Amino acid sequence: MKNTKIVATIGPASEEKETLRHMIEAGMNVARLNFSHGEYAWFEMVINRLRELSEELRIPVAILADMQGPRIRIEVDKEIVLGKGERIHVSDVAYREVFSKSKAKQPICYLDVAKMADRLRVGDAILIEDGVVALQVVAKHGAHAVEAAALADCRIKNRKGVILPDTPLDLPILSEKDLRDLAFVLGQEVDYVGLSFVGSADDIRTARDEMRKVVGDEARLPQIVAKIERKEAIKHLKSILKTTDAVMVARGDLGIEMPESEVAILQKTIIRESLGAMKPVIVATQMMKSMVDNARPTRAEVSDVSNAVIDHADAVMLSEESAMGKYPVEAIAMMAEIIEKTEESPFDDVYQELDLNMKTEYAAVIRSVYQLAKSFEAKAILLLSMSGHTARLISHFRPETEILVATNSKKTWYTLALVWGIQPFNFEGDANHDGYIDRLMKEAKAAGKLAAGDETAVFLGRTADRRTLDLVGIRRVR
Repeated sequence: MKNTKIVATIGPASEEKETLRHMIEAGMNVARLNFSHGEYAWFEMVINRLRELSEELRIPVAILADMQGPRIRIEVDKEIVLGKGERIHVSDVAYREVFSKSKAKQPICYLDVAKMADRLRVGDAILIEDGVVALQVVAKHGAHAVEAAALADCRIKNRKGVILPDTPLDLPILSEKDLRDLAFVLGQEVDYVGLSFVGSADDIRTARDEMRKVVGDEARLPQIVAKIERKEAIKHLKSILKTTDAVMVARGDLGIEMPESEVAILQKTIIRESLGAMKPVIVATQMMKSMVDNARPTRAEVSDVSNAVIDHADAVMLSEESAMGKYPVEAIAMMAEIIEKTEESPFDDVYQELDLNMKTEYAAVIRSVYQLAKSFEAKAILLLSMSGHTARLISHFRPETEILVATNSKKTWYTLALVWGIQPFNFEGDANHDGYIDRLMKEAKAAGKLAAGDETAVFLGRTADRRTLDLVGIRRVR
């Protein structure tokens, strides 16, 4: 049993039901749906297949709907080839017709977000296609165009993404497309929503407000995964962590906005802060990219996954490897093997108790559960967790003991699939809370996770009135 979870992006290479089945059996815990591409009918088909397989295999697979966000794209009439130092005009797409009639000798490209060229200043970088194309603004030409120089030989292709790391942006966190996508995924009852290009805690609040407009005040919302990929997000990391439900270290755009040499340090910083805030954290982008075409990863990719595990990230993520690669199942199986080998090693051990920013009576009680299990060398920690809060708290301490969680909420069953070390059991429809631990022991024995005579640390969580706490204790499996 691996503790670190695997997020896998679903795409043309992995959409078939039998492929999805093999991916779950190989170790996929969360299925990511990238809303930058795809039709609603396709997303609905994949979601239905995943839910059917979770029920059939009795393995929760959470669904993460990843919003495109306020993505800026370049528009050109045809591919433009520039040599180092050659110049190009950059304007807004609204002025395309005006410039098409001009007799300018230099080529021109357009940004598809209104008034974006107005914001560019001399010295600002314009990075296209994940930084493959790097331009720098050298002159302003009125309010609607700038002149930029190529920093290296490059080719500018139509509809590629643009990042403006030096330019002040005030784009809404959810575009019109995102709002339509959000209404769709809320209807599909996905478990997590990925929020792209988060800059502040206000972005998280805005997204929640928009979701409330769709489902009302009483509905349980999907949990928000704030993607940390901008300078602004690093600056406001602590307040973002207080507001979001989970975070993703989105190393692709982060490595463009920030110096590449800092990405590994930023990853460790974000993981450490997320652990302290008790928020699940996913490490993403190019973890095993060579497996898009090759049956085995590079040694550097193996080390990358291992280091994320050693840092105690909740999950590691596959993108194009599982969405469009030749070996989606093999990539998950290899990632699971790396995780298991790393977790078996002494390098994964937590040598000192992890800090917890949450200073509450309940957090102190959960700490005592962790310490009790450690002192008695318990075989497992058994919990009741209806909302998932108790389970996430105990997960924070990264105990070496297995964590078995009973819940009567299918929504909680799914969302806990992302959380480090948690093995959730769904007892939906069973109103006998007092019998949950006995049932949990019985099912864990049947699954080979516990045996008669094993000692377990048991915590029943908060009582219904949330004012008192049930007792912590040691129970022997019969």
